[in-house]
Amino acid sequence: MSGLQVSEWKRYGHDRIYVNRSSGEKVAWFDRRTGYLNVLVEGQRDAVLAALAPYLGTPAAPVARRELSPEHDLAGNRPGESLQGKVDELAPGFWRWASARLTGRSLEVDSWRTGQAGERRMGAELERLGRRGWRVLHSIPLAADVDIDHVLIGPGGAFCFNTKCHRRARVWVGDDSARLGGQTYPYVRKSRAEGRRASAALTRACGFTVEVRPVLAFVAVAELKVVPSLRDVRVLQERDVTAFKHLKDVWTPESVELVYTAARDRRTWLRS
Repeated sequence: MSGLQVSEWKRYGHDRIYVNRSSGEKVAWFDRRTGYLNVLVEGQRDAVLAALAPYLGTPAAPVARRELSPEHDLAGNRPGESLQGKVDELAPGFWRWASARLTGRSLEVDSWRTGQAGERRMGAELERLGRRGWRVLHSIPLAADVDIDHVLIGPGGAFCFNTKCHRRARVWVGDDSARLGGQTYPYVRKSRAEGRRASAALTRACGFTVEVRPVLAFVAVAELKVVPSLRDVRVLQERDVTAFKHLKDVWTPESVELVYTAARDRRTWLRS
């Protein structure tokens, strides 16, 4: 706490507390209206909380909850739900299916089913984080008939997941794309774009800046190599999801609930 100075600021509808060093360097700020704490200097969280303690003696007001109708509430979406329509459309009749299996041919629907299975597997891993205060949504519909596979919101911030299932594949991920089986895929660029769209949608809905960090998640691969220069997109396998439990806290439970409430409303994403 030594060396940190605290100042209150109310203007333009904001009610914030700023924590600075005596040199004037900004260390953190706390938004009383939303409960959002932004620590700007690594390793200073405990000192910031100690400095803020005298100003936070009154419990924060509970976050106002929106009453959502079933048609607008995304909380009931299951992992891979957005792919079900395509699976149903491409599902072959019995004789076509039997012929393909006997001759060893693959069907177009097989790749969609694989993708759906991957999203379900990743979704199950993300759901386990609920015991640590994380909230997760699946199959988030955006404009232009596209979707985000999963959105994770919790103490460590907000993340959007682009999940890819390539069984037993060896995957190399560069700064803009991924390579496997001799082919190149724009997975990194797509993940980056999803992060921007999600950030814009949630910022607009919440009324304060919500950074959504993109995650490119691989399921069932044999090997995953990532270039060290890739920093703005997190790349992982399903078993790495447990690491989110150990991220440093950047949001209070009230902030988590506020962002989650906005995210589960289908209308939040309509212009994204």
